[in-house]
Amino acid sequence: MPDLQHQASVLDQGDALQPYRQQFHLPTAPNGRKLIYFCGNSLGLQPKNATRYLQQSLDKWKQQAVEGHFQPPDPWVNYHTLLKKPLAHICGALPHEVVAMNNLTTNLHLMMASFYRPTARRYKILIEGGAFPSDQYAVESQVGFHGYNPEEAIVELIPRGEEHTLGSGDILDTIRTQGEQLALVLLPGVQYYSGQLFDMRAVTQVAHEVGARVGFDLAHAVGNVPLHLHDWNVDFAVWCTYKYLNAGPGNNGGAFVHERHASDPGLPRLAGWWGHSEEERFRMKKGFKPMYGADGWQLSNVNILSTAVQRAALEITVEAGMDKLRAKSMKLTAFLEECILSLDPEGERIKIITPATPEARGCQLSMLSARYGKKLFEKLTDAGIVVDWREPDVIRVAPAPLYNTFGEVYRFYEILKNTLDES
Repeated sequence: MPDLQHQASVLDQGDALQPYRQQFHLPTAPNGRKLIYFCGNSLGLQPKNATRYLQQSLDKWKQQAVEGHFQPPDPWVNYHTLLKKPLAHICGALPHEVVAMNNLTTNLHLMMASFYRPTARRYKILIEGGAFPSDQYAVESQVGFHGYNPEEAIVELIPRGEEHTLGSGDILDTIRTQGEQLALVLLPGVQYYSGQLFDMRAVTQVAHEVGARVGFDLAHAVGNVPLHLHDWNVDFAVWCTYKYLNAGPGNNGGAFVHERHASDPGLPRLAGWWGHSEEERFRMKKGFKPMYGADGWQLSNVNILSTAVQRAALEITVEAGMDKLRAKSMKLTAFLEECILSLDPEGERIKIITPATPEARGCQLSMLSARYGKKLFEKLTDAGIVVDWREPDVIRVAPAPLYNTFGEVYRFYEILKNTLDES
């Protein structure tokens, strides 16, 4: 059996990203005990530079009041544009294809208002079975809004038999089978429950071949895995920023719209003041003239205080670089997998349902705990491990490359081993 503790030590010594851990506030228990935080897939940790960026905005508000919209430094009227380059880097997009605005569900509805245009023949939406409620409820309400029965208009992808993830071939075959009835394919970049990373390029290509539009919910993918939304020819994408982007609870989300839709006059949208031409925005005249690119979907000016925190967080992610983050993430997740399998190689007590192929997953491993139920999760929590539980029987474990170490993974292994032995 390999010496996992020694392996963790060697991996940490060779980790070029380890200094970034010092740029985050690490949580502790009420009694001061250090916690092992593997829950970045739900809420990322607070960057230390967030205080400075937030204080700058508070001071500007205190000193300049309303004039802060137009006075330097960083006038609020175009503050959101400071996030364009970092978001473009993280999403594999052009700066005019991305915008920080609203929250994920609001952005999802705005995008479907434009890209879900059902007809008598082409009216179906393809989603994965067991999609996160943000997607489920939004899609249900959209098809109902257009007068369709969700049971008929929504096509759900279900894993085969006893499998927990979707086969890439099955996804593409379903798209081809639905063919001319399919109006929109809406899938996650990374599935929240299983942690499966979808082949977004292949999905987009095949969906376009049958004439459907394609959108992705990147809540669990942005900042987690490399994205190339422009090159993949994705129609639209939406995301939140409080998971792997570490921008704080409930912070502004974002949206991507491919540049080929940037100024399409035949593409309807739900218009808002801030999406109107900035040269004419303050003239208060009738007649909406959308800005070029994703900015044309804005509804209103962003929340400056939360955007300041997001700016601070994105700065760290871009500095670290998505390629380096992905490289460490794959090593971190592989080591976690090795540790878990060493305890239960046959999956009799706990079973990893996340794909074993590194290219088909991100930072997260989902452990099926059907034998112990939620009690195993509760015991891990009591022992100082911060992971999360998802009904009906999965514990999600997500070490993040910006602030987690291989030593923490080894310590998690020790605690999990003791917990299983006691059980």
